[in-house]
Amino acid sequence: MLFAMLSATCLAFSSCTENGTKTEKKGKEYTSAFICPMNCTGSGGDAAGTCPVCKMDYVANKDHKEVDPSLELLKHLN
Repeated sequence: MLFAMLSATCLAFSSCTENGTKTEKKGKEYTSAFICPMNCTGSGGDAAGTCPVCKMDYVANKDHKEVDPSLELLKHLN
């Protein structure tokens, strides 16, 4: 029973690790205002919440840079 629980936990967190390789930190799992502590693929958002992959609570992203919406609009017009 303990082995099954340990295996399930390892499997759940394996989708959230970088496997020792350097990754580009451009996805929303790195750039959102709130991010998963495990940086699970597809996680992150503009409000506090829970990671859909590992179910951990999001934390405030200390590296988040607020983007002026008018600048985003201009970027699409060029």
